Amino acid sequence: MLQIDADAVRWREGTGSGEDDAELLVVMHGIGSHEGDLFGLAPHLPERLTIASLRAPIPYGGGFAWFEFSPIDSDDHAVIDEAAQAVLAWLDGLERRFARVHLLGFSQGGAMAVQLARLAPERFASITHLASFVHAGSLPGDAALAAQQPRIPVLTTIGDLDEVIHRDKVERSAPWLDAHFDVDRRTYHRAHAIVADELADVVAFLERV
Repeated sequence: MLQIDADAVRWREGTGSGEDDAELLVVMHGIGSHEGDLFGLAPHLPERLTIASLRAPIPYGGGFAWFEFSPIDSDDHAVIDEAAQAVLAWLDGLERRFARVHLLGFSQGGAMAVQLARLAPERFASITHLASFVHAGSLPGDAALAAQQPRIPVLTTIGDLDEVIHRDKVERSAPWLDAHFDVDRRTYHRAHAIVADELADVVAFLERV
């Protein structure tokens, strides 16, 4: 069974201190990366948010992965649900309670963020879905996710030069996101990376939600 390494989590304390106003942003990196990668964004993100940057549980090359890489779509949710359940278990094990929990993921981490909301739609306040896709197939919680009012706000981004996320995955994921979330969609002239304009939009989105 996969587990999140609590000792590897990178933390940035937010200004909200009490249970009524404390907000947590869970950050999940892409395949082959590590917890320190996206943590570099922390100084630019809203100060009210406590940030926890997680390390994926599966060793992959010189870094880590959330689930097995596949260039083609798979509707086998077991491959991604095991890691998603590990994140939920990590959240359950936190000694501190947060009034709201937000998710931010890049590439594989973005797919993880959406999967977490599919498994537990009532637990998350927003999703920042960067250079990513949605895992194929259906889950029992999808109908509840789509019916939730208000819907969970999602900022989803992609680059017009991105050759890592297959175009078929992007085109399949877009209408699915629209059917289940309150979507803010942005496209940038970039490859598989985060650019300055994108970071500015991420900050504005997190300030808004």
